[in-house]
Amino acid sequence: MKLDILAIWVHPDDIEICCWGTLLKHIDLWYKIGLCDLTEGELGTRGSWKLRIQEAEEAKNRMWALSRENLGMSDGFFKRNKENILKIVTLIRKHQPDIVLANALQDRHPDHGRAGKLIADACFHAGLLKIETGQSPRRPKIVYHYVQDENFSPDFVVDISEYIDQKFYVMMAYKSQFYDPNSDEPETMISSADFLENVKSKNRIYGRPIWATYAEAFVANRYIWVKDLFDIQ
Repeated sequence: MKLDILAIWVHPDDIEICCWGTLLKHIDLWYKIGLCDLTEGELGTRGSWKLRIQEAEEAKNRMWALSRENLGMSDGFFKRNKENILKIVTLIRKHQPDIVLANALQDRHPDHGRAGKLIADACFHAGLLKIETGQSPRRPKIVYHYVQDENFSPDFVVDISEYIDQKFYVMMAYKSQFYDPNSDEPETMISSADFLENVKSKNRIYGRPIWATYAEAFVANRYIWVKDLFDIQ
């Protein structure tokens, strides 16, 4: 199935936190959206890998994405090697996305930066004729890396003001990961009572320069081309 946007990330819930509003907006614009987790998040402090897979499927259903796949890489220990690159290459050639969204290239969690580089490299390799997967070579037009925990000066932001409530509704499909006053599991950074408000505050900060209430931020892996100066908002 040909997709317009393929969002790839390393842990179930990464994408929901960082750019779910952007995906919801593009679904409303009738673009075809697909999702992919590299791992099952099996090293997460709270919950279990089985529970996180169930929560990921619930999140997908809450946003009406066309597909969600898991490549089964090893959480915390995946490498930039031939096996993992080919997994992503096969995925890209299968769905032929024009745009790929990927983890940040640098972040507090070491998996995020490694995944961002792995995904970007695989997007390039997907266009190489001599890498044989039984599929036609296909390279996405561009890779955008969403801003995660560490704050960077973005290349652009997307107004998600209309989607902020729906974004948090989808995020809360991950009941094991976020704040639950009745949970007896260990507290983590994202399960603290103020984490969800911190996410919303970051979206508000990125929205302010464009006179939007909320926005999500991205970094491009190359220059962003515009037709003319009036094509920029």
